[in-house]
Formats: sequence, C-alpha cells, structure tokens
Amino acid sequence: MEVTFGEYIKQRRNDLGYPLRKVASHIDIDQSTLGKVERNERSLSLEHFENLCQILQTDKSTLLNYHYSSKIIEDLKEYPEYKEVLNIVNEQLGYYITKQESFKFLQDWREREFSYPNATIKIGTMFSGIGAIEYAFERLNLKTKIQFASDIDNFAKQSYFANYNIKEENWYNDVHNIDGEKYKNKLDILVGGSPCQSFSMVGKRKGFDDTRGTLFYEFARVVKESQPNVFIFENVKGLLNHDNGNTFETIKATFDELGYKYFYQVLNAKNFGMPQHRERIFVVGFKDNSVNFQFPEGITLEHKMQDFLEDYTDSKYYLKEKGVKFVTSSKNRTKRYTQINGEIALCQKANQQFNWHGDFVFEEEIESKFNEFVFDVNEVEEKYYLSEKTKDYVLSSGTKTFKTAVGTDLEVARPLLQSMHKMHRSGVDNYVTHSGRIRKLTPKECLRLMGFRDDFKQVVSDTQMYRQAGNSIVVDVLIAILKQMDITKFVS
Repeated sequence: MEVTFGEYIKQRRNDLGYPLRKVASHIDIDQSTLGKVERNERSLSLEHFENLCQILQTDKSTLLNYHYSSKIIEDLKEYPEYKEVLNIVNEQLGYYITKQESFKFLQDWREREFSYPNATIKIGTMFSGIGAIEYAFERLNLKTKIQFASDIDNFAKQSYFANYNIKEENWYNDVHNIDGEKYKNKLDILVGGSPCQSFSMVGKRKGFDDTRGTLFYEFARVVKESQPNVFIFENVKGLLNHDNGNTFETIKATFDELGYKYFYQVLNAKNFGMPQHRERIFVVGFKDNSVNFQFPEGITLEHKMQDFLEDYTDSKYYLKEKGVKFVTSSKNRTKRYTQINGEIALCQKANQQFNWHGDFVFEEEIESKFNEFVFDVNEVEEKYYLSEKTKDYVLSSGTKTFKTAVGTDLEVARPLLQSMHKMHRSGVDNYVTHSGRIRKLTPKECLRLMGFRDDFKQVVSDTQMYRQAGNSIVVDVLIAILKQMDITKFVS
C-alpha cells in the first residue's frame, strides 16, 4: 500500500473531480475536519465510512485496509523491530479469529434451547412502559409471574394493564414507593432503564452516595433490596460518554457496590432481526459471581422495513406532487439523513411521526407475499397520512444554520421516539410513501418495528401509542439476551 488513508481519500476525491466541501457535506463533517483527515492529522470515525464509500465510489474493505494500515504505521514507524511485531500480531490474530469462530459456532443464541422450558419466571420491571421484557417472554412461550411493574405515565399503565396479567396492588406509579424488601429473593429478573442525570458527586465514584436522589439510584436501590437473580439495565448509547464518561463510571461503581457480576455492551436492533438502527447499552448483572456471560452475536438481517408496513388505501394523507418532487430530488436523496426505500430505517424516536427529516417509503402497486414473520397487509386509516400543512415542514432540509437530510421508506427504521406524534423532520422520524405519495408510519407499524406483534392491544390514542413505542426496548434484542443466558437456569 503506497499511500496513507488520508492520501487515498484525497486521491479518490481528485480523481472524481470533487471539491473538499462536497465530500465533507456528504459524510456530514465540516470541511476543515476532512482536510485534517486527508493530511493525516485526524482520524475519521467508522460511522462515516458507508457514506464515504458511496461518494468516493469505492468498496468498504479498501477503505478499511487503508484505515487500519495507517493506524499501525503510526504506532510502529519509529520502532526498528517493526517486522517482528507484525509477525507476532499476525500469529495472535490467527489464534484469536480461530477461537472466535469456534465460540460463535457454539454460542448461536437462535439455536439454544431453554434448560427448563416449563419454569415460571418471576419478573419485576421499573420504568415499565409497554412491557418489552414481558412481551419478550410471551414470544418465547415462557411462563411468567409479574411480581411488580411501575411507570409514572398513566397512559403507559393503561397499555400495560390491557396486555399483561397484573394486579392493581402490584403496580407502582412512582418508583420511589417500591419496597424492594417486600420482593427479596422473590425475583428471578429485574429489568429497567431509568433516565440518567448527572450525579451531584460525579467523579468521586462512591456508588450509592454519588447516585442518591436520581432515578438510577432507585433502580440500584431496588436491586440491593430485592436481590434478583439477574438484572438488565438498558439505556441510550450516549450514556457511555455522558458527562465525559463520569456518569457511567459512577453507575459501574454502584453496581460494584451491589456485589453483582455484570457485563455491558452496546447492541444495535438491526443486528438482531429488527430493520431499525437503534443502538442501546445493555448492562446484565448476575447475583451468582461465577457466571461468565457473553453477549449474543449479531445475525444477518433478513427483513426490510417494508415487510412491517400496512396497506394504504386512503389518499387524504399522501403528499401532493410538489411534496413528492421535493423529497425525491437528487439534492435531498444524497443527504445523509434522507432515505427513500432504504434497506435499514434510521432509529425511530418518540417524536418520530412529526419530523420532516427521516425515512420515506415509495410503494408500487405490487402483490406482496408474507410468511409467518412478515405481517399481513391491512388497511390504514386516512388520519395517518400527511396533510398539506405539515408536508413542507417534514420534508424540509432545515435552515441556513441547521441542515439535515430527509429520507423515507427505510428498510430498517430510525429509532422510535416517545414524542414522534409531534412530527419532526424526516431525518429523525420515519415516513413511508405509496404510489408516489408520502405518509407517516402508523402506531401499529411502529410497534412492529419494536418487536411487538399485532396481538398487542392499543387502548390509548395514536399520540400516546407513538410515544410508548418510541420509549420501549426492542423486544428482539431482549429475546437474544434471554436465550443467550438461558434465563430458565436462574429461576429460584
């Protein structure tokens, strides 16, 4: 390889006749940053590689080869014995890859069978929402007993009670009121994902003393008091870097104080069967310190977002010709946040349905085939289609100072937001089209993209259902975790 990573990018850019600003805009970084990358003064995040390959018209493996070779050269260029180092690295990598392939073959979570399939798992949930873990157990055909659940949102309570078997006395509107001692040694698994504030004593990392007064403290308190055999704590990926990483360090210190052996990893829903870019951090803790847990390996995505869509018959909510031309223009389609018929939808959020920068779908009048996983086609009510009043906002690329790219019909959805009923731009929310016209996703489609099947009962307004779907955990990711650990082995 005769050139560095930065030199290769510059060479490809010049060969194509592209100015620096064109490539920088396409991969969504500023021009000066790309200039530093080309001069090998700064590294480029791997998240930009897909778009960089696209505009430079090169394959990803070539870019990665230059990327990693440049990193190695930077580390070894001053060391005279670099050849011996490379030989050692080559041997160790060969051993590592062989070991990983063997492990992956033995640990495929899809092929695992539960040790005690007739066991009844005793579960407790905090910040329960619409019960992602409860629904995961239902899809796994495992019996459960809900010891308690909780959520401050009364609409979430309505959805929860309509879909799961729980007594009123086992529901808590306020997590502060949960008496963990009441459930001591009566929980096989506790699941929750609290909003995480900066902690008052952040940086000191004194466990409970640092987190007191926060919602995370309440989760940790209930773990300490109830002593579940397993806990799963879920949160946004940004938790890792929140407050320069101090927040997560304090959280880890708290789990250390609890005495649980825990493991954490960021998992993306698109790697576990759901066509949605949704990265979340999962912390899995075990009371038994002898447990060695490995997170489940990702699988090949077999379904597109379009497999989860309903049929659209009412024209009231479709965009007119002007709106269609706007989102299908070459300018908008080359933007990073805009996709039409994309294979993987961008992460859906709670305010998904009211943002013009996002995912759009264009559907031809063709007959679709469905298997037991792909849902039957049903009619969609007119109220789910966009009006003339909102289309210009949803499909706008932004202002002079803030630009995003729009997109529809992603095959993997953007993260569902709890506020998606507000209709953000389509760079944030998901939208679909039909016969050249654009509409937003329905609540049922949002639920499907979160892993909930059509048997999930909607008893709240569409606005609330959008919020609840966007706030949920993706059921399929939880299923992978539960199968990987064989949750039935932790039933007491």
